[in-house]
Amino acid sequence: MDYFVYLFMSGLTRGSIYALIALGYTMVYGIIQLINFAHGEIYMIGAFTALVVASVLTLYGIQGPAVLVLAGVVAVIYSMAYGFTVEKIAYKPLRQAPRLSPLISAIGMSIFLQNYVLLAQTSNFLPFPALVPEFAFLEPVSHLMSSAEILIVATSAACMVVLTLLIKYTRMGKAMRATAQDKSMALLLGVNVNRVISTTFVIGSSLAAIGGVLIASHIGQINFFIGFIAGIKAFTAAVLGGIGSIPGAALGGLVLGLTESFATGYVSSDYEDVFAFALLVLILIFRPAGILGRATTQKV
Repeated sequence: MDYFVYLFMSGLTRGSIYALIALGYTMVYGIIQLINFAHGEIYMIGAFTALVVASVLTLYGIQGPAVLVLAGVVAVIYSMAYGFTVEKIAYKPLRQAPRLSPLISAIGMSIFLQNYVLLAQTSNFLPFPALVPEFAFLEPVSHLMSSAEILIVATSAACMVVLTLLIKYTRMGKAMRATAQDKSMALLLGVNVNRVISTTFVIGSSLAAIGGVLIASHIGQINFFIGFIAGIKAFTAAVLGGIGSIPGAALGGLVLGLTESFATGYVSSDYEDVFAFALLVLILIFRPAGILGRATTQKV
């Protein structure tokens, strides 16, 4: 029974990270019906930024939780700037182009960012310091989850609550919902659609950066390719839950994380990715709109 609970907690941890990144995919798709394939690279850039900041702070003798907070804040701000810039360069000029054009642009931007970091850093895995201090929790929590895993789950849950409140109750959230429903009508009603789209990219990038910093600190190593793998998994999570649905992205991330964890624990770690993508195929066959998605009829 302990092993089952351990796998459940492990799946909850990785699912929380998938959900954080999947929120960025689903928000952008909900607003402009674009799969932002460069989103995984923003997650990777967030992790690298935190590594650089943490290294500099350590050189100046700064230790403890302050390093995690400062590195996280800088990584989020830097990633938000990248998300904003990517939208302006790669997607905004193609707003009125056929849907295939921004898709190709997204893939090109993803490859560009990977190679940019590869040239600036190295292709090797770099050690990432454990920024989350170890705390002694009461049993059985301390036996099943580390401080880093508890922080990952708690931070992901908090981000989802804040994002839900932002979308439901703030002026920008209402503008985002209006833009997602009908951009032309939102424009006629005075909504600054370009600002809404940019804000969506910025918010999604901040969530990806938080995920990148937390998981890098937990795993202990990063390289330029981590964004591609995490991005594909998070995209799978978004599709599982129903792309365009924020609760769906969160649910899809958790379902994917738990599936991988139990498959790794009870079958073989070699089949981790096989189970994840087999689950995606099954969902696409039997419920193409995803778990919480709704099928829509497109008029022609």
